[in-house]
Amino acid sequence: MSKRRTAWIVVLGLIAVGGIFTAIPLITPIKSAFWGISVDEPRERHWQAIAPGRIEACSGQIRVATAVIGVVDKVLVKTNDKVFAGEPLIHLADDELRARQAAAETQVAMHERARDERSATGSAKSRRKAGDAVADAERALYDARSAVDRAATKLRVSGGPDGDLTAARLALTRAQNELLTRKEQLRAIIDDDAPLPTALEGQLSVARSEYAIARSALDKMTVRAPIDGTVLQVDVHPGELVSPASPQPPLQLADLSALCVRAELDERDLASIKVGQAATVRTVAFPGREFMGTVSLIAPLVEPGRLEPPGSRSPTEVDVVRVMIGLAGSGDLTVGMKADVYFRSGEALN
Repeated sequence: MSKRRTAWIVVLGLIAVGGIFTAIPLITPIKSAFWGISVDEPRERHWQAIAPGRIEACSGQIRVATAVIGVVDKVLVKTNDKVFAGEPLIHLADDELRARQAAAETQVAMHERARDERSATGSAKSRRKAGDAVADAERALYDARSAVDRAATKLRVSGGPDGDLTAARLALTRAQNELLTRKEQLRAIIDDDAPLPTALEGQLSVARSEYAIARSALDKMTVRAPIDGTVLQVDVHPGELVSPASPQPPLQLADLSALCVRAELDERDLASIKVGQAATVRTVAFPGREFMGTVSLIAPLVEPGRLEPPGSRSPTEVDVVRVMIGLAGSGDLTVGMKADVYFRSGEALN
């Protein structure tokens, strides 16, 4: 009996050992798939590091806010509109400020008339003429900017050729150059030991300063595009109250002519990544497609990761370095898309 039992034990042991050796090849691919990369795929062996990231504009995503508190009068653009630097985007109600500007302009005219009743000679006359030229150039610049605003708004509403807008922008550039020239001429006269201004000239100077303040306050009621770009989001409507402290900016825009990927590289892979190194970008939105890029920036800071690593469904407690990858061709990529960046071993993108 004992011999038969011993034989059965030996047989069962051999079966168990055989089962273990049979299961080992099946466990290895499961473990590889768990980490999101199969070691049996020869095309994946040359990746030096992999990092999660997001597509963004290389210029950054600009959150356009208002400089003052006000009620929205008009929203002049919509999502996907292309805008130029200085183009009006949002207009706030400005009736009170327009009245103040008109009052300040009247004061300037009154003081100019009073000053002109007293004649000036020599260097004092030259300084007076130069000061008047600067004031006229400032007023011309303000009028030219207003003409650009009207032309841009008209083009948005009615469409058609942009000849009027182009002409208005050229006139604005000429007005800016003219103002710089007039200011340089006035500065040169003042530096030549010109006599001190009279009381009437001083009063006129104060009136012109108050007019400039009123004009500047009125200009802040128009929110303008800081750069050439594309409107990404509009989150404001006429009648709403906006302020610089609003948690949600009324408008966002970016320059989409150049896209990048901001990736979170594990700090353990930092030594193997260099600026100029080639990288391949893949996205879930476009399976099977690869986008080529180059490492353009490695941040000198290690911080906690925020994105999900490849093959995972939740962020892990890993310290990372922010790496920027410039894309050679963005194709159909959109700002905000999730992406995985595969860094090549010692290669540079030609």
